[in-house]
Amino acid sequence: MTDLATRAAPERAPALRRAAPALLGYAAVRALGLVVLAVWSAARGKSAYTLLTARWDSLWYTRVAERGYGYEVRLPGGDVHSDLAFFPLLPWLERLLHALTPLAHADAGFVVSLLASLAAAWGIFAVTEQVYGRRAGVCAVLLWAVLPVGIVQSMAYSESLFTALAAWALYAVLTGRWAVAGALAALAGLTRPVGLAVVAAVWAAGIASFVRDRGAADAHGAHAGVRAPSTPTEGPLGRVPAPDGARGISRASSAVERALGLLLAPLGAAGYVLWVGHHTGRGPLGYLDVQAGWRNGFDGGAAFARFVAEKFTSVPGALAGAGIVLGVGLVIRLYVVCVRRRQPLPLLVYAGVVTVLALCASSYFGSKPRLLMPAFPLLLPPALALAGLRTSRSALVVGGAAVLSAVYGAFWLNGSGPP
Repeated sequence: MTDLATRAAPERAPALRRAAPALLGYAAVRALGLVVLAVWSAARGKSAYTLLTARWDSLWYTRVAERGYGYEVRLPGGDVHSDLAFFPLLPWLERLLHALTPLAHADAGFVVSLLASLAAAWGIFAVTEQVYGRRAGVCAVLLWAVLPVGIVQSMAYSESLFTALAAWALYAVLTGRWAVAGALAALAGLTRPVGLAVVAAVWAAGIASFVRDRGAADAHGAHAGVRAPSTPTEGPLGRVPAPDGARGISRASSAVERALGLLLAPLGAAGYVLWVGHHTGRGPLGYLDVQAGWRNGFDGGAAFARFVAEKFTSVPGALAGAGIVLGVGLVIRLYVVCVRRRQPLPLLVYAGVVTVLALCASSYFGSKPRLLMPAFPLLLPPALALAGLRTSRSALVVGGAAVLSAVYGAFWLNGSGPP
């Protein structure tokens, strides 16, 4: 065991050094956002820390961590807001950290979010470096950091935790670690409903891999021999094996590992949804009833389209409506570019499902930028463009975007904030 640890340590160190510029840049952007938020909040007589840890969804997560499930609010109109709408992994981690340290549950949620955001940044770097190289990986992380709603990455919300699990699950798929990918997908499914996107990505890649192997077997015959393994590369988790089918292992072993990953992937989301159905006595679709109590569901984007159309009934609203239309158009355009540039299948499936679920939800329209934040593969085309600039120019672009993001985040949280 000691020899294995000794061998693994030198492999991890270069990986961390490669990711260091991305992580340091990410930490600097987030620190700027927190400083601006603290100054802005103090000027308005508010607590920045309270805005980050004890408002909106973070209150629901903290309550679950402290008391378990079972709390609901009945509104005058008849709607029922139940804490069962919130998936359990973040509250579980808050409870665990509270048990191990003197931190209160809300403080534990903040720490989990900070650590998860760094893990997410590293995961985004790992995925992007694997596909497009180190410089693009750094740029992708910085672009994710300077998103207008990037301040959510530092809140006691589940977005950072989910993005970390999703990014590393995608990296595991890209590097042929199917069991790890399935386990991470299961954890992502315990974090947010959009965990289905990670499950879909793992399944799509796994099925495509099985089909590819079957086609290769048909083409070359049962006695075509085993191809020589390609040279492994260095990755954030140590030595990265060559892609499936060229790893110098038997096809049967690879198929078993892939099958295990596919079986593990949906267990988290399915387990929680089935538990909610049993807990409420409403059967397998009980979670949909819980979401309906929040007036949330999937309607193909009809409600969102009506919301946007209503904006054009007044001049100020028309400006906001035009901005929303441009924003949605940009998101769709980025996805089209991702498809045209032939991003790996798991990235396309993941980003596509996250985007569809975010844009086609029937409620909480102001949350859509936040719901789109985990769709980091959409940032890879602009990351490539940014990586093509001179370092001084790219630093100027990122620096300006970081300032704007920090100011907007402080304004947003001190105003309506994320619902």
